[in-house]
Amino acid sequence: MQTSLELPQHAHLHFVTGKLAEHAVRNTVAPLAEQYRFGYSVGVMPITVAALMTPKWLVRKLDFPPETTHVILPGYCDAGVETLQQTLQPTVVVGPKDCRDLAVLFGGGTEPLSLQESDIEIIAEINHVPRLPMDEVFSIAQRLARDGAEMIDLGCDPATRFQDLGRCVKGLIDLGLRVSVDTFDPWEAQTATDAGASLVLSVNHSNRHAAPDWNAEVVAIPDTPNDLDSLDKTVEFLTRNNVPLRLDPILEPIGTGLAASLVRYATVRERYPELPMMMGIGNLTELTDVDSAGINFMLLGICQELQIGSVLTTEVINWARSSVRECDHARRLVHTAVQRGVPPKNMSDQLVMLRDRRLLPFDPATLTALAESIKDNNYRLFAQDQSIHLLSRQLHLSDRDPFRLFDRLLDEPIAENVDRGHAFYLGYEMAKASIALTLGKQYEQDRALDWGLLTRPETLHRIARTARRRRKQ
Repeated sequence: MQTSLELPQHAHLHFVTGKLAEHAVRNTVAPLAEQYRFGYSVGVMPITVAALMTPKWLVRKLDFPPETTHVILPGYCDAGVETLQQTLQPTVVVGPKDCRDLAVLFGGGTEPLSLQESDIEIIAEINHVPRLPMDEVFSIAQRLARDGAEMIDLGCDPATRFQDLGRCVKGLIDLGLRVSVDTFDPWEAQTATDAGASLVLSVNHSNRHAAPDWNAEVVAIPDTPNDLDSLDKTVEFLTRNNVPLRLDPILEPIGTGLAASLVRYATVRERYPELPMMMGIGNLTELTDVDSAGINFMLLGICQELQIGSVLTTEVINWARSSVRECDHARRLVHTAVQRGVPPKNMSDQLVMLRDRRLLPFDPATLTALAESIKDNNYRLFAQDQSIHLLSRQLHLSDRDPFRLFDRLLDEPIAENVDRGHAFYLGYEMAKASIALTLGKQYEQDRALDWGLLTRPETLHRIARTARRRRKQ
């Protein structure tokens, strides 16, 4: 879809739509034309659903005023639009799939930025590695790397020495992965680094004496979270022995000193402005009964501002199962926000997962007009005003309860066409509509609910069936 459309003087835009969306298009375009000072017309094609139009079909049907400078097509018409442009004098523009998003064409809306840059490294820990089959460790590591992790951390068990650690590290390195090891045991640290691990988590007074022999970078931590003097001593020892290091003052969970630990990170950054730092964010996401995306985003924002260059996360608890993907997107957002000196708003919807950024309800008059314009017996569903609306020819039903709504439909004469396939389809769509109403999400029939980076695209089942019927005719 083209965005930030540049219009010449006396521009005339011809908006192409189907019968079903005519009123919504007119209501959306009128204020845009006044705001951006362009003339317009609306071409209503002889088809109910705009998504069924194709550029090849439009070549035979399209008609527009002679002063037209741009023809604006619905977003579903993107395939083959070059062929249409070759036959038309005006510029052909593919707009958004939803006509209520047309403001995006003029620089409005919330079109995501291209968020490519970041400078925070993600270290993804696999917990209790000695308890897992080696093949499973390799599989998890590869998935975490695909999700955005630059380093795989092997979590060892304090009570049992991991005898097969060297083979595990070598196997991951053979897969092209960078590896760190999470242990206080000098033997495990030595074994892992001999096999190629490049980072050891963690070092304090208990094991720092062995660190010069590992030939690897280490994470220096205080002996206890609130004892920064012990961290200073470890830093002094490691520096004197030329051991590369990064600092982690230890993030504590809510209830045991979260605020104080955040202050420590700021203090350590001021004390050691030249040294790399790391934050173990899993201490908060794994120990807080709340979806992880918001917490990850806030912590990545703190890291960006304090120039903490790496985070350690994990995906053990179910509500944090997508933490690596969340961190990968969050680090790009916070990098852009800090670089631009602006809040991270209107940059991306990928971490707006439970609820949607905004809702786009139709006004009641538009729904009434839609119901009056429908000439076939197909069913259209809308979710707004705390109710599910079902529209078809000479029919407009609404109810908060999808079961009551379906019972009311079955009492209508038109319901003779509700076979098992229709019933399953309507039940599935009304369940999605009910979820959308409950959570405050935008419902669009035949489209997946938007769960941000967790969204799974859906096949346009109703549109596909309608297209098959048209081809048969």
